[in-house]
Amino acid sequence: MAMSFICTTRAPISVLTIFLLFSIRTSSFVQHEVISDPNTDFIKASCKETLYPAICFKTLSAYAVSVNSSSTALANVALNMSLKGARSTSKTVLNLSRTHSLDPREASAISDCVETIGDSVDELQQSLVEMKDLEGPDFQMKMSNILTWVSAALTNENTCMEGFDVRAMDVKIKSKIRKCVVYVAQLTSNALALINRLSTASVYSP
Repeated sequence: MAMSFICTTRAPISVLTIFLLFSIRTSSFVQHEVISDPNTDFIKASCKETLYPAICFKTLSAYAVSVNSSSTALANVALNMSLKGARSTSKTVLNLSRTHSLDPREASAISDCVETIGDSVDELQQSLVEMKDLEGPDFQMKMSNILTWVSAALTNENTCMEGFDVRAMDVKIKSKIRKCVVYVAQLTSNALALINRLSTASVYSP
């Protein structure tokens, strides 16, 4: 009789526990769906079209409110982040060239990198200026200019990295520079993808 009692009392408790766990998980899922932000979702969806979606979302999601699901605003923010990264990288490389004893080959590689990253900064700045006024019948021409400049900026960043691949250099210096340049190249690549996505529109739309 005791065994029968144990079996019949355990079953309802087990069922109740499962029901409660299911209810909690369902409630959490529903709550998550309710608080989902369309502006953040827009950025996440847009970043999926880039080569580095995780970096894209991490750097741009903080601007979800100001972007407000606007492809143009998102491209602007991405360009600004790339420009900020390029300026920071240029400063880092320049400081490294001044604070270390470099042999001629190292000095040459860093000098070339400073120059190419400087060109990248200029090209990203030109792109941002052009992005300020995209309205009108010359939308596609302006977008073509922007894509050309951002592509050139990315090429310059890659050229900087390639310069260190073919030259012997202090490992620590090389590692620091590569880390900075690779990151800014990823930002620029993402910006280029978002701008290219915007340029596919036949008519300008914010």
